[in-house]
Amino acid sequence: MAMEYRETITNDEVEALPLLEYPDGKIVLVDTVRDAFTACRELSDATVLGFDTETRPSFKKGVSYKIALMQISKGNVCYLFRLNKIGVPQCLNDVLSNPKILKVGLSLKDDFHQLRRRKDIPLDGFYDIQKHISAVGIKELSLRKIYAIMFGKRISKTQRLTNWEAETLDAKQQMYAAIDAWACVEIYNKLMYNV
Repeated sequence: MAMEYRETITNDEVEALPLLEYPDGKIVLVDTVRDAFTACRELSDATVLGFDTETRPSFKKGVSYKIALMQISKGNVCYLFRLNKIGVPQCLNDVLSNPKILKVGLSLKDDFHQLRRRKDIPLDGFYDIQKHISAVGIKELSLRKIYAIMFGKRISKTQRLTNWEAETLDAKQQMYAAIDAWACVEIYNKLMYNV
């Protein structure tokens, strides 16, 4: 029997929750094609992966950027693919189009649209949390609020509008990016298996 959760949560209630820390895991920056090949080899035997992307924000009307970073989480390791430096290598394309590997994300339509601006690739095996969350009574659609309702912890969004195309991603950016992908799998596991 599926658990039922509260429908909504206010921003003030979220802010009052303890901050979510990335678990004892590893964050791997992938900024060369060789590193991408190694990372994809590790990801290719997974059954479920967390997925998210980041794009440099634009503060000017009519100016937009392509996806700069793709985060893919497997267990306690999150790979941060610097697409602005390496593009979308074939090995990553293979992971994204493999229907046997479930990629769990949130608001995937937006990610797909942005990803296709970088490279038109077939995408298969994706699970969008937003399409399934109402089954447990939650009406919220943001990762931050869904996670707060289900786990009672707050995901920091302070890094969201930083420059994801910077020459170097600092530790806070890396942590933020890793948490977003990792949290998607945590939500999926709770929805599917109540763990």
